[in-house]
Amino acid sequence: MSKKPNKYELIWETVKQIPKGKVAAYGDVATLSGLPGQQRLVGYALHNLPRSSGVPWQRVVNSQGKISLPKKSGSYARQKKLLESEGVNFTKDKIDLEKFGVIQSLDKKLSR
Repeated sequence: MSKKPNKYELIWETVKQIPKGKVAAYGDVATLSGLPGQQRLVGYALHNLPRSSGVPWQRVVNSQGKISLPKKSGSYARQKKLLESEGVNFTKDKIDLEKFGVIQSLDKKLSR
């Protein structure tokens, strides 16, 4: 008998589907995980990732295309550096979701 994944595991599996060089908004990840309207839960799940999980947490941003962490924090700088190393460009600390957002292709991939 297989164990049913918990909500965090569902979110982590969705985030793993975001390709390198692309991003998704918290709300999109929640919806694709079967948890519409639970953007904050996505944030909690990412905050509680095991260190060696391999989940690309840096690819999740807010609905404005911005990093949600405090701008002066080391975590903000780390997320921005990781995204830039994947080819994601920022204009005035904002990501163009039309260019780097993945929601349409991710939705198709996950709906099997």
